Amino acid sequence: MGSLLANHVLVTALSAWVLAQLLKLPVGYLQKREWDWSLLFGAGGMPSSHAALIVSAAVSIGLTQGFDSPLFGLALAVALIVLYDAAGIRRQAGEHARLINAMLSDLASGNPLHEEQLIELLGHTPGEVFAGAVLGLAVAEILGLVWR
Repeated sequence: MGSLLANHVLVTALSAWVLAQLLKLPVGYLQKREWDWSLLFGAGGMPSSHAALIVSAAVSIGLTQGFDSPLFGLALAVALIVLYDAAGIRRQAGEHARLINAMLSDLASGNPLHEEQLIELLGHTPGEVFAGAVLGLAVAEILGLVWR
């Protein structure tokens, strides 16, 4: 346990995550004028604990290992994926849930359904994932040869 607490990157990332979760309470109160204790343990809300955790981890890696280290490069790449996912895909999934709930409410009260269009393509097919993986492998190999 002591070695985990000596890991500055881990401590920094977890600290940012906890702080973000705690900040959701007063921000939520300012927005809705009521305390929502579920914000402490739920996803979503302001600020993004996903973003806080991954950005603090990446920056901490950069500060301790160097911003030119391969580990920082990996951390930055993962951070960009998490940020894109948090702002794009997860947000769209939340919009889908909101519209589905509204449709269920309309059906339950006997009202006609609204015809809002949803984004239907949120993920990738296995072929798209494979093609992206092959592309990433090729770029890493080509640039690896250039930098050697």
